[in-house]
Amino acid sequence: MMTRLVTKDGLKKLQDEVEERKTTVRQEIAQAIKEAKEQGDLSENAEYSEAKRLQSENETRIAELEMMIKEAQVVAPDKSASGIQIGSVVELICNKTAYTYAIVSSHEADPASGKISHESPIGKALIGKKAGDEVTVGTPGGTMKCTVISFK
Repeated sequence: MMTRLVTKDGLKKLQDEVEERKTTVRQEIAQAIKEAKEQGDLSENAEYSEAKRLQSENETRIAELEMMIKEAQVVAPDKSASGIQIGSVVELICNKTAYTYAIVSSHEADPASGKISHESPIGKALIGKKAGDEVTVGTPGGTMKCTVISFK
């Protein structure tokens, strides 16, 4: 069994999604299948085919989510640790621009919403660092110099 590191919030998000898919989404798809069946001939019924495809995708995603939850290992920030770790929220300045990032597992990463993986180049560079530390990060766009302002 593979272990998947997740934060407490990340596990909750997975659990919420599986619950939504098992209840609301399943009901919506079942209703769409019922309505499509009422139209008659299923062999040339595009609505029925689409609803069955959605049903298959939903069930596949439920199985994936349940496996992710089963393999999840919740990582909570160690309050006694003196450096940045998974679960930390970090404020830093890179090339004169301020950023705030939450350091999360690779399964939870969403850079657009400020969640970066501990396995990303900047995530790796920040792990273990403290306020005032400087890091240099290689990115596809070139090298970026960052200073950690604070973290919690």
